Amino acid sequence: MATITKREIVSDLSDATGMTQTEIANVVERFIELMRQQLSKGNDITFRTFGTFELRVAKAKVGRNPNRPQAEVKIPDRCVVRFKPGKELKDAVASLPTNQITGNGAAQ
Repeated sequence: MATITKREIVSDLSDATGMTQTEIANVVERFIELMRQQLSKGNDITFRTFGTFELRVAKAKVGRNPNRPQAEVKIPDRCVVRFKPGKELKDAVASLPTNQITGNGAAQ
C-alpha cells in the first residue's frame, strides 16, 4: 500500500471513463476549487456513503516555541475542517489487516 497522488487518480479516472487526462484533471481541479469555496463560506460538504467535510472551531490554547519554552504564545479560536467518514468507508477501512498500517497512517 502507498500514498496515492492526484496524478494517479486522474490517470485511473481517465482509464475508467475514456476521457483524456487533461479533461479529468480540469474536472478534479474544479471539484477541489468548489469544495474550497463552499467550505470557506461556512458550508459542510456531505457525500453519502463516503463521509462529510465539516467545519469545527478549534478552541484557543497556549502554545510554546520549542526554542524558547518559557515564552507562551496565545493561539486564538480558529475554524478547521474535519472529515467524518461515512459508515461504508469506515467498514471498508476496518477490514484492512492492521499489520499493513504503520503508526503515521501510511501503509507498509
